[in-house]
Amino acid sequence: MTTRRTSPDSGRTAGQVAGLLLAAGGGRRLGGRPKALLTHRGRPLVEHAVRALRAGGCERVHVVLGARADDVRARAALPDCVLVDNPDWEQGMGSSLRAGLASLAGTEARAALVLLVDQPGIGPQAVARVLAAYAAQEAQDAPLPDTLLSAAYAGVRGHPVLFGAAHWAGVAATATGDRGARAYLKEHAEAIALVECGDVAEAYDIDTEEDLSHLE
Repeated sequence: MTTRRTSPDSGRTAGQVAGLLLAAGGGRRLGGRPKALLTHRGRPLVEHAVRALRAGGCERVHVVLGARADDVRARAALPDCVLVDNPDWEQGMGSSLRAGLASLAGTEARAALVLLVDQPGIGPQAVARVLAAYAAQEAQDAPLPDTLLSAAYAGVRGHPVLFGAAHWAGVAATATGDRGARAYLKEHAEAIALVECGDVAEAYDIDTEEDLSHLE
């Protein structure tokens, strides 16, 4: 996307964006090991994702839990996070996205920045870059509730994805199964501003036993 000037009030703008971490999956292809509890650098993977959101600039972080939610609460240090239970987590990522967006109702958040728990190669630099693009839109008096931003890797859309509040109902209405917001984003492809992050992050997933080699 075109480089824009970052607003001097970018900290205030970032405070309007809630980090939304989807961490409910049961790790079906990993022998039923929930991804949130996989160990990376000595701590549960969910902690690393929360730190990426906070260090990247998200002051409010909502974490959607599902599989072994009680164990995640007991083992992971998630201070000051809003923990959202998704009783329908077995229905797929779409149900977690719906639960997470619903949890933002009534807050001051004007946008949600969505990150997946199983992408440890995406750290605070990518989060900060997407938030800076959001701040730049505010500096240009863009209609922020209509904002759609996505990190990109060599031009290919990835995470994190930022949804202005005007999109939440549409995303929730179309989020089904494991496709998450894919259908909504495809329908609104022309409205998405891509923020290249391939130089600061790697967008691999931890889906299979082979992928565990990415964890330390």
